[in-house]
Amino acid sequence: METVLVQINNNKAYRLLEDLEDLHIIKVLRKSVQTGQKLSEKYAGKLPSDVADELQNYVNQSRTEWNNRSI
Repeated sequence: METVLVQINNNKAYRLLEDLEDLHIIKVLRKSVQTGQKLSEKYAGKLPSDVADELQNYVNQSRTEWNNRSI
């Protein structure tokens, strides 16, 4: 037995693999691809610093208003 990695470029190819699996010729191993990269690292530097500062100020103000609300 040998394990190979296959890239599927078409839904028909995936259906063929499923058919081969139904015939017990192959076994499809589903593997989720994870980069291992944190979202903060992935999106670091994507916003201009002035926009990021403005957004951070808005979030802080919203949190303060939420915490100080009277119900």
